[in-house]
Amino acid sequence: MKNNKASIAVLVSGGGTNLQALLDAQKSGILKSGSIELVISNNASAYALQRAANAGVEALTLTKKACGGQQGMEEAIIHALEERGIDLIILAGFMSILSAEFTARYDHRILNVHPSLIPSFCGAGFYGLHVHEAALAKGVKVTGATVHFVNEIPDGGEIILQKAVNVHEGDTPEKLQKRVMRQAEWKILPAAAEKVSASLINRQEK
Repeated sequence: MKNNKASIAVLVSGGGTNLQALLDAQKSGILKSGSIELVISNNASAYALQRAANAGVEALTLTKKACGGQQGMEEAIIHALEERGIDLIILAGFMSILSAEFTARYDHRILNVHPSLIPSFCGAGFYGLHVHEAALAKGVKVTGATVHFVNEIPDGGEIILQKAVNVHEGDTPEKLQKRVMRQAEWKILPAAAEKVSASLINRQEK
């Protein structure tokens, strides 16, 4: 905890649109119980690193290659988190499945946003555009996004928030992805971050 706020680390791999939604929410006061202190990317060319720099947030690149594999990368991430006293971890398009040991260490302290209404279109292999392709192939009329706690099962943790989004006639996976981001992901991820940050502070104060 820093200044009575939960210290947040955001793990990213790509463009960082969800990271931007969190940074914007912090600026506007939607995210007021937590403070984004660190961004970690497992991809040196992720644009999310530039977003962190623009916002004046410390950013690190920790790749499997540089760390000698998944275990080495996770150990480096843990070291960075512990060193900075991070309370909450948010996966915002982080394209690496974390081990059971890692998730158990941060039980109920890792959030992930998934672009469907879990339990639909989730689990191993369902990420990015694949989720929206599957939703369209199935012919669903409503999809959405889910923020959940992360455990050892991909997309298997307890649900925190969900928001539904309508599928339109003639949608492509790309169009649907953009609508789900705008109408659901960018709203419920900051809201869930605030909710969990506030509960971590309450727990600390008791």
